[in-house]
Amino acid sequence: MLHATNLRIPIVEVEGGSLTALAGFDGHQGIALVVEPRRFASLDDILARAAERGEPPFLLVLDSLEDPHNVGSLLRSAEAAGVHGIVFPTYRQAPLSPSAVKASAGAVEHLLLAPVDDLPGALSDLHARGVRVAGSDGDAPLTARQTDLRGPLAIVVGSEGQGLGPAVRRRCDVFMRIPMKGAVGSLNAAVAGSILLFEALAQREDATDEPSASEAAPPDGGTEETGPAVEPPPTPRRRRPAAKARADDVATDVEPSPKPRRRVPAKTPADAPAPEAVDASPEAPGEDLLPSD
Repeated sequence: MLHATNLRIPIVEVEGGSLTALAGFDGHQGIALVVEPRRFASLDDILARAAERGEPPFLLVLDSLEDPHNVGSLLRSAEAAGVHGIVFPTYRQAPLSPSAVKASAGAVEHLLLAPVDDLPGALSDLHARGVRVAGSDGDAPLTARQTDLRGPLAIVVGSEGQGLGPAVRRRCDVFMRIPMKGAVGSLNAAVAGSILLFEALAQREDATDEPSASEAAPPDGGTEETGPAVEPPPTPRRRRPAAKARADDVATDVEPSPKPRRRVPAKTPADAPAPEAVDASPEAPGEDLLPSD
C-alpha cells in the first residue's frame, strides 16, 4: 500500500465480500488491482518476438484444457522455458480467469497470448511458416528425449480427459511420449506439458552451445588437447666421405673435392750445370744501405 501511494495509485478499502465479488473468486490475498483491458497478440506478433530475440520460434499450444489451474501452471512453465507465445482456442477452453492468472504467478503478464477461432487452421499456418508441430501421445514410438525438438517448434498439450483432438492430431508433424515406470498410467496435463517444454529447452540450449566446425577442430590437424600440429624440422641428411661414396650414387649432398695432382720434377740432362745456390736468408734490416766504414 505504501508503494502504491508513492506511485499515486488511489487505494479504496472495501469489505471482504465486496472484494471477492470484484475478483470473481475467493482465492485472492486481500488485494485487487484494476488495470486496462488485456491486449491479446497474434501469430505474427509471436514470430516477430522470436525474431527480435534472434531465436527460432518456440510456442505452446493449448488444445481445449478444462482446468484454469492447469492453464495457469502451464503459462508459468512456458515463461520460465523461454516460450515466445501461447496459442489457444477461443471456445471449449478454460478461460483466462483470475484463478488462472494467480496460478501463473505473474507469467501471464510477460507472455504473448494469441487466442484463435480455428486452432487446426492456426497450426497449418504455423507449419506453412516453417514451424514444426509436436504433440504428445502415450503410444508414440519415440520418447521426448529421442525426438528432435530443436529449431522452430510448437508443442501441443491436449485436454485433461480427451487429449489431442482429431483435427489437431492430423496437423502434428511428430508425436512423442514421456516414459513412465510407475503404476499410474498418466500425468497431470500441466506436469506433462512442463516436462516437454523443458526437454525442448535443454535440446535448444545444447544446440546453441555446440561449437562450429572451425572451432571444434584446431587448425593444421591438431587436437583440442595438444593444440595445432607443428611440422617437425627435416632430419639432416648424413654426409658420406668422398672416398667412400658409392659409384652408383647419382646425387650426393657435397661434391667430393678433386684429388690433388702430384707434381713430378722435370728431368734435366746429365751434363747440365748445377744451379747456383741462392742464399734465401732474409737480409738484415738496413744492410748494404749505408756506406761501410
